[in-house]
Amino acid sequence: MIAFVRGHFAVKTPARIVVDVNGVGYDLQVSLNTYTSVGSKESGQLFTYLHITENAQTLYGFADTAEKELFLQLISVSGVGASTARMMLSGMKPEEITRAIVQGNTRQLESIKGIGKKSAERLVVELRDKLGKQSVTFSQETGTGAAADTGTDAVNALVALGIARPAAEQAVKKARTQAGDEGSLEDIIKTALKNI
Repeated sequence: MIAFVRGHFAVKTPARIVVDVNGVGYDLQVSLNTYTSVGSKESGQLFTYLHITENAQTLYGFADTAEKELFLQLISVSGVGASTARMMLSGMKPEEITRAIVQGNTRQLESIKGIGKKSAERLVVELRDKLGKQSVTFSQETGTGAAADTGTDAVNALVALGIARPAAEQAVKKARTQAGDEGSLEDIIKTALKNI
């Protein structure tokens, strides 16, 4: 399998990028998210996934491994094909998709072309726990620098302990309010555990 391709971007459109790798052109189907990431670059590296069906072999390209992993999670759900997953990644940022699934926001998922009510519900049921355990920084995090990192680290620590991400986020938010900016990561986690 081809894990990634690195070379000159010979052709760039919002739906596909042709990467010239030492004279061989790899035609990659990409999401709008990936296109935006590499839009101003002349060359670079794209992570890939080779999708094989009865009628075609399609190479998909991703700007980073997080987007590729989310794509693989999405296509693992019955009824969500590779083109639908690419459409989802074009319609929403990966962190927005993850947040919608973890929070059970089926209405937001339904706003994407190709995703109906049943598909949205299936995505939430099948991926909520898997995606909830992954380390994702939500835009709900307040503050910058060390304070935001401490909050994110605290949420991830609670999730690693088996606490659902939405509950962990609420507990950490409350703990950070109680501890203020002076609270250490250990203090925030301990306080958050008491708040659950």
